[in-house]
Amino acid sequence: MFGRSLYAVFAVVAVTATGCGGGQDAYASIVDKAKTEKKLVIGVKADQPGLGLRTPDGSFTGFDVEVATYVAKQLGVEPSGITFKETVTANREAFIEQGQVDMVVATYSITDARKQKVSFAGPYFVAGQALLVRADDAALTGPEALNGKKLCSVAGSTPAQKVKTEYAKEVQLQEERTYSACVDRVLGGQLDALTTDNVILAGYAAQHAGKLKVVGEPFSTEKYGIGMKKDDTNGRKAVNDALEKMFADGSWTKALQASVGSSGFTVSQAPQLERY
Repeated sequence: MFGRSLYAVFAVVAVTATGCGGGQDAYASIVDKAKTEKKLVIGVKADQPGLGLRTPDGSFTGFDVEVATYVAKQLGVEPSGITFKETVTANREAFIEQGQVDMVVATYSITDARKQKVSFAGPYFVAGQALLVRADDAALTGPEALNGKKLCSVAGSTPAQKVKTEYAKEVQLQEERTYSACVDRVLGGQLDALTTDNVILAGYAAQHAGKLKVVGEPFSTEKYGIGMKKDDTNGRKAVNDALEKMFADGSWTKALQASVGSSGFTVSQAPQLERY
């Protein structure tokens, strides 16, 4: 009797464990999950106008969201099968490694260090680092003018440290969890500038027209990639193929123009994919 009851308990546990899986870890590749479940969880930013922004009704809009939706469709997942999950700069690798998301499309710069933890498809966009300052600030024209000033960036990102190392050794670095928090502090006068990629800053400048402006020529090259589970070779190839199609059929240009064109940001040409 005891043995039969114990067997039943183990059976229930096994079924429960199987039913609670469903993450990327349950599949060898994102391609397999998309084909089998017709569902994907995609990490995006929630506070970047024109790129990844959560709207009052809880939906997400922006260029990254458009790219993610197009890629998912090519993998066999309709928009109704996508769950968008907010990610911040500091948790993108962890969300992928833990299986909380299947892929991340969130202004995610491809770097050698990040490649040690996740795989990248792309790039699907190339940006450059710049500064966001108050519109009436005539002194801050570029990173060299930041000595003695207070500069904001976010946890898990490297732009502010790059400024301190290469341009203004006496800049005072301040770190926030999100870029929108930095924007609020610049607007409030507690900080002097925010640094990150120019396309991100253009969205904030457009959102606060007449109060903020982007200054400085781009002083870095940031290649945005789509992150997924480490060593998912099939997934990386499939996502790159989807991006290649998006570039070729005009969908990429249309999505970029619709998302950030109104900010005054100069819409660029589609980048060259870097398959590896």
